[in-house]
Amino acid sequence: MKHPLTLDALEVLDAIDRKGSFAAAANSLYRVPSAITYSIRKLEEDLGVVVFRREGRRSVLTTAGQVLLEQGRELLEAAGRLAETTRQVDSGWESELNIGIDSILEFDPYYRLINQLYAENPDIEINLHEEVLGGTWEAIISGRVDLALGAGDPPTNTQGHRYVRMHWVQWVFAVAPEHELAQCTQPVKPQDIECFRAVVVRDSSRDFAPLSQRLFSKHSLLTVPNLKEKIRAQQMGLGVGFLPRHRIAHQLADRSLIEIPLENGTADTPVYMVRKSDRNGRALRWFIDALKSDFSH
Repeated sequence: MKHPLTLDALEVLDAIDRKGSFAAAANSLYRVPSAITYSIRKLEEDLGVVVFRREGRRSVLTTAGQVLLEQGRELLEAAGRLAETTRQVDSGWESELNIGIDSILEFDPYYRLINQLYAENPDIEINLHEEVLGGTWEAIISGRVDLALGAGDPPTNTQGHRYVRMHWVQWVFAVAPEHELAQCTQPVKPQDIECFRAVVVRDSSRDFAPLSQRLFSKHSLLTVPNLKEKIRAQQMGLGVGFLPRHRIAHQLADRSLIEIPLENGTADTPVYMVRKSDRNGRALRWFIDALKSDFSH
């Protein structure tokens, strides 16, 4: 039985929607506009439906076209997964590896590992994603990444995922040397710092409820995109907040940030490496084994 749908037609439909026009889709697919028009007309004829209708100078998806687009994308994704699985079965190596790294970690150690992985397989495509707070767990649960590094405490449901503790993070409450709190020599009570602006990092979650960690009840907040910018903002005296000691060792040493003792102290927190249980490609296994060797040192 011959099916009226083809992956090529679905790719054309997807490109038109993503790029906003037939001409832009043609450019992205390296085709002439007439070829794009022909593909859509052929698709409509084969299905016996109208996929696009004209509204002035624009072509707009019909209701049937919208359903075809949404479910067609699921078919394209499934076809991509099938092709990837086939390549893995043949060679054992994934064609690409997606790694999510929480901003609490520095990237440099992973660049060194990636360089070693390239020596094993120079053709693999590696994509690094910076994530923050709940976004790190969301990235692995949603499938955006194959491996998540530096994830915080696991959510309630981690079924289908394996995680192992990487290390513990020691937190420091830090301010700029010119900040009013920098002169404190005695442990500070939470109520003594509630009136000062806090610098916080924006959660990178797309669908999960955003998280906030280590906040007092503040009058105002300055929200930044990642930990690097949080450190910079606190150095500039724009606010106060907790920072991981391993990320500000240099700033504490040169006193561009001052550690403020707290009456109740600070608790260390663990960070985790997480992967999906059903993903077992050769590159992923190589990376995990290399990281576990580092954990043991």
